[in-house]
Amino acid sequence: MSKVMKALNRLLEWVDARFPLTKLWNEHLAKYYAPKNFNFWYFFGSLALFVLVIQIITGIWLTMDYKPSAEHAFATVEYIMRDVEWGWWMRYVHSTGSSAFFIVVYLHMFRALLYGSYKQPRELLWLTGMFIYLALMAEAFFGYLLPWGQMSYWAAQVITSLFGAIPAVGDDLELWIRGDFVVSDVTLNRYFSFHVIAVPLVLLGLVFVHIIALHEVGSNNPDGIEIKKNKDANGIPLDGIPFHPYYTVKDIYGITIFLILFSIVVFYYPDMNGFFLEHANFVPADPLNTPEHIVPAWYFTPYYAILRAIPDKLGGLIAMGFAVMFFFFLPWLDRSPVKSIRYRGWNYRIALIVFVISFLVLGYLGMQVTTPVKTILARVFTIIYFMFFLLMPLYTSTDNDKPVPDRVRYP
Repeated sequence: MSKVMKALNRLLEWVDARFPLTKLWNEHLAKYYAPKNFNFWYFFGSLALFVLVIQIITGIWLTMDYKPSAEHAFATVEYIMRDVEWGWWMRYVHSTGSSAFFIVVYLHMFRALLYGSYKQPRELLWLTGMFIYLALMAEAFFGYLLPWGQMSYWAAQVITSLFGAIPAVGDDLELWIRGDFVVSDVTLNRYFSFHVIAVPLVLLGLVFVHIIALHEVGSNNPDGIEIKKNKDANGIPLDGIPFHPYYTVKDIYGITIFLILFSIVVFYYPDMNGFFLEHANFVPADPLNTPEHIVPAWYFTPYYAILRAIPDKLGGLIAMGFAVMFFFFLPWLDRSPVKSIRYRGWNYRIALIVFVISFLVLGYLGMQVTTPVKTILARVFTIIYFMFFLLMPLYTSTDNDKPVPDRVRYP
């Protein structure tokens, strides 16, 4: 056994002389000190990375049998589901994974709103995270057309046509995105290349930058206290513990719980009654038969409700764009000296609760057939949504915040 260990140590020394393997392990795991008081909300960062790995692996596997052509796309999906060994499982894992990805990312973003993870010194970390969110939206949008079902076809047609409302360059931009005057075989090939190659490369690069930025400034915690301010004689944070093995074990526990819930959905409710896989998508795309009710995937419906709430097409597109872009400015809109909601006053707490309610209601309204009453509700909650950002400098600067302790508290 000692000979084996000596051989492994020599191999490690050989690798370290040519690649900083041990250095990377120490800097980003074994000797990366994270706050001791992480709670439930800090599972979702690692879960997002885990789901990304699932999507990449299953996506590679699905492309082996998928043909990106208008003539064969739907049939190859059916072939994967019916004839390829374990093909149905891979397809359902990938489709469920896309929804799981957004659930995890939305919860990860909500945690940032709870504990002020976007505030100094993590502004760049937040910006890279938001670019990941944009890339994820693009990835989901391009992948939505690939099954070539009725809903994916017509939703892609409707959403792509929105770019035509942009003054001066709209028509050319719309034509470039589609590659044709209507959603066609050319569009399918273009979206396939974006979904499989271009956007994943950008997404992986952004995730790498995001992790590096996180480990440079250090992780936030439920108290919003910078643990680097209190160190011992060896420069180790007094309120920190090594990420490995303490949080790797904790993350494995979180991943295990996630996999149990994820497997229940994959094996028993893969379509989630039309939320994860729309019923219309089990019908081949028909350019001559428009569905009665066209909606995007559920994770886009809050923004879709904002789009429909504005009577002008260009105005709706601008409002939808700002609904996403306002997140980028949170580090500078929030004027409170306090990070964590534990020590914030009631102004921010109430504003956050109302904002979350507006986001959920808009998501529901975006799935429904438009009526005069629902349109009015969508406009009301759109105003509430934007007021969260526009009024933030006022209610955060005048809030009755509590004193923040010097050291972190333990749950």
